[in-house]
Amino acid sequence: MWRRLIYHPEVNYALRQTLVLCLPAAIALLFGQLQTGLLFSLVPACCNIAGLDTPHKRYFRRLAIGGSLFAVCSLVLQLLLLYAHWPLPLIMLALALLLGVTGEISPLHGRLLNGTLVAAIFTLSMAGTAPLWQAPGLFVLGTLWYGLFTWGWFRLWKEQPMRESLSLLYRELGDYLEAKYRLLTQHIDPDTALPPLLKRQQKVMELIVQNYQQLHMLASENNPHNKRLFRTFQVALDLQEHITVSLHQPEEVQKLVAQSQAEAIIRRNAEVIAQRLRMIADDILYHRRPGPFAMDKELQALEKLANRYHDNPVGQFCYYHFSRIARLLHTQRPLYRRDLMATQNRLPFWPALRRYLSWKSMSLRNAARVGVMLATGSTLGLFFDLPKPYWVLLTSLLVIQNGYNATRVRIQHRAVGTLAGLVIAAGVLHLQLHQGIMLGLMVLIMLPSYLVLRKNYGLAMVGLTVTAVYTLQLVTQNGINFLLPRLVDTLLGCGLALGSTIWLWPQWQSGLLRENAHQALEADQEAIRLLLQEDPDPAKLAYARVMANQAHNTLYTSLNQAMQEPGFNSRYLADMRLWVMHSQSIVEHLNAMTILAREHEVMTPVLAQAYLETSEIAIQSCQQRLMYDGPADGGQSQRPMFRAPDSAPEIPLTEMERHLQRIIAHLSVMNTISSLAWPQRPHHGIWLIRHPAKDKKNRPEAVSQGEDRVTR
Repeated sequence: MWRRLIYHPEVNYALRQTLVLCLPAAIALLFGQLQTGLLFSLVPACCNIAGLDTPHKRYFRRLAIGGSLFAVCSLVLQLLLLYAHWPLPLIMLALALLLGVTGEISPLHGRLLNGTLVAAIFTLSMAGTAPLWQAPGLFVLGTLWYGLFTWGWFRLWKEQPMRESLSLLYRELGDYLEAKYRLLTQHIDPDTALPPLLKRQQKVMELIVQNYQQLHMLASENNPHNKRLFRTFQVALDLQEHITVSLHQPEEVQKLVAQSQAEAIIRRNAEVIAQRLRMIADDILYHRRPGPFAMDKELQALEKLANRYHDNPVGQFCYYHFSRIARLLHTQRPLYRRDLMATQNRLPFWPALRRYLSWKSMSLRNAARVGVMLATGSTLGLFFDLPKPYWVLLTSLLVIQNGYNATRVRIQHRAVGTLAGLVIAAGVLHLQLHQGIMLGLMVLIMLPSYLVLRKNYGLAMVGLTVTAVYTLQLVTQNGINFLLPRLVDTLLGCGLALGSTIWLWPQWQSGLLRENAHQALEADQEAIRLLLQEDPDPAKLAYARVMANQAHNTLYTSLNQAMQEPGFNSRYLADMRLWVMHSQSIVEHLNAMTILAREHEVMTPVLAQAYLETSEIAIQSCQQRLMYDGPADGGQSQRPMFRAPDSAPEIPLTEMERHLQRIIAHLSVMNTISSLAWPQRPHHGIWLIRHPAKDKKNRPEAVSQGEDRVTR
């Protein structure tokens, strides 16, 4: 029970965040310097935002860089504000543009921008009321304390962040498998069966990418604990390969289910595997060694089903993949050895600076967006003479996210949570509690707030707002006077963040759909090219397969976010959703072909070359259709665009050929969908919202019938 409690991800995170904040305040209280201890507890917030919350390679060097940036930025802000008399809006804009170059070095370094700007905003609360050296010294010592505490914590818990991610991956694989075969008889209707599976597939790929990043950041790859985690991750990749393949023959599934007890047998196998995957997830998280595993009875029933109905491919398909999944779960060793997939290395400073100075740089646009937002917030604070204007800047910086939908959700949670927290804090402050009772109450509120922070930001903000008001009360003894200004500042900051996301160089996901679709086709083409080589390298095949899955996941994520953005064309996105479903089918065929190629099921060189040429022509045609701005001409979208190469009639089709033929069929349909959908797409980042009746009049009847065939 104690092990399950202390290693639980949310409990572990809440304890770490609470202790790193409360210990400095408790030590300062013993020496009668409570106010200094409370100010000292501001630094961990900067470190969390700056990405210094997980030890990895070169951790202490990044810690030194982060602490130095905090201190230098704090000192520069005070010098420019108090001695050079620069206006605050100009200072905030200049700091954002100068620090934005970190985003070009690497995504991890890019997080230093927001963390350093938060440190500058905290400095505003001390500028002019404390010695010049106090704030920089506070950030240096606070970053040192935070880094040593975090390093010691994770040394004690043995790579707990990596274990949490791996545990989530195994649990998500189990949920995906169970949901997939629970919908076994619904696959004939893709509109109801595919969307839930696509969401789970998206979550699996996000966790795989996250695990790749964390494995690359491990301090020592030769450590026995790290080797065990690496092997567990490789097993998860092999499991994902077998779990995500699909037969794509719903008629055969319905036939087998009608003739036998196939549905019950297949679901039983899936349930046993899903239960085992969840058990392994708990073993990883709670530092236990997995026990023995066997599912011989279930596999024997499935084998009998496959042998009895040998003309139906469903039983053989399920037995093939379930037996290999069972072998992986029994041995807990990957099917073959391979190295980690290569990731993008960090860019040296001077090349990064050259890229940053181009307006095409996303880092420059992000820095300019944040800088203009903070400058506007500073101007509003000066214009309305707000008592604590730095709350406006802090709120806007904390709620702004990478996309419109994420920012909108964060704003809602922040505003509602702050309002509820202020109401509760106002009631408690009227009680006029003793200082010791107030400090104890702060700790009791802080722990459950961090316990739910990662899952429910709005609920956590209720508790964190109460502790923030208590902190103001202990520091200034008039915290009740800041309740209404705090609410006004929060609403102003949320409005600034939303306006910046919409009007300051927005990066709409709806505008990225075409580019992401193009990249997904490019990844599919590279995977097919490697699969049809004479002697493919298993490691390169695995890399190409993961890249194809990741590219499709990026496309699907863009589509989901685009549907939440204002002013989108619903017909265009509905067609695009169908296009993405066919793209997902291609990815599943690539997963199955990777397994076949690794087990040396190959075609003749002539036939492989013919399939390669046909698939490349089909993919390139789809890519050209993505970039083509005009309507389909000549009625080409009404007839099949691509045909698979003809094989000798006396030679039966292999599984590899069947998968390739289905991929070519999917590409043909995707080309047709593109010709129907892309004339309705937005141009220059502006959605064209058309009237449904006019669209129906302007659409040829033959094309509408062709779309109906595609949908079916």
